[in-house]
Amino acid sequence: MEQPAVALLIFCVLVAVLVPVFWPRGGLAATAVRLLRMTERVRTEDALKHLHNWEYLGKPSSLEGIAGGLEMSRAKAVKLVARLESLGLVHSDGEGFPLTDAGRGYALRIIRSHRLWERYLADRTSVKPADWHDRAEQREHTLTPDAVEALDARMGHPRFDPHGDPILTADGELPPKTGVALTALEPGDRGVVLHLEDEPREIYDQLFAAGLAPLMEVQLVDASRDRIRFTVDGNELVLPPVVAGNITVERLPAGHEGDRWGETLASLRPGESGSVVRISRVCRGAQRRRLLDLGLVPGTLVRAELEGAMRDPMAYRIRGSLIALRKDQADCIHIHRVAEVPN
Repeated sequence: MEQPAVALLIFCVLVAVLVPVFWPRGGLAATAVRLLRMTERVRTEDALKHLHNWEYLGKPSSLEGIAGGLEMSRAKAVKLVARLESLGLVHSDGEGFPLTDAGRGYALRIIRSHRLWERYLADRTSVKPADWHDRAEQREHTLTPDAVEALDARMGHPRFDPHGDPILTADGELPPKTGVALTALEPGDRGVVLHLEDEPREIYDQLFAAGLAPLMEVQLVDASRDRIRFTVDGNELVLPPVVAGNITVERLPAGHEGDRWGETLASLRPGESGSVVRISRVCRGAQRRRLLDLGLVPGTLVRAELEGAMRDPMAYRIRGSLIALRKDQADCIHIHRVAEVPN
């Protein structure tokens, strides 16, 4: 009886020692990895991203915000801002630390790299959605400008990352922020999910676990200080306000009924055209990768050309090439109808 007890005691001691070391994100090993990443260049780039985010939201930045956002002391934040000023990347105006043109351009390059890499992880790998952001946080600092452009071309020049954030063009064009928080809707209001905030991770994990994704249609049922109750594609969900506030939606007009993107590529008849809005979330793996490789990304114009027997398969004109798709494949591609696209 003594030996099992001793073995159990040893096991408990090992667990007590190893768990604090290897606990994901919070353990000593994870902390050591983060510290190793915090080189001077990485700190500079992370600070520029942080400052650009506040600028994009129309809010003044602060030393306290930088320290909290980058998980450093206020004293270190002061030194970091002083370095950014000496490099001509920011300047102090008494109310914050606005970016200079050079600083803004630098920040946009890192943001473009991050969002493209998240798109790559989502569409071309088996990496779990909860890990997309952290993986991209690591990779964004290592991609060369040429590698970023090659990735963009390989992915078919996607317009949005998997969280709904717009991917900048090579010229650094970024559309203005649109939409409102889900918590800003009134009971009965409908909207379309534009963006799911991926930081902090703990909140994004809850949004993902709830099955939420960009372009889903929502309707607010009721709201209180303790909970937000709403429907998503007909299914009811309840989230705390602090979590629901990380969902950005576009209000739909009063009287709107049904899925805003109810039509799919399969609904087009020969001679009709549509613009790709999204590939259905049920389309995964090799089939999704094939559709993406064919160029069926948001914004792509597609024209139905030739109809097969029993209207299956159908030949479509995609980026100048004639591609045959089965009806079940075409049903995965949501579209907006558009005026006829010339041959």
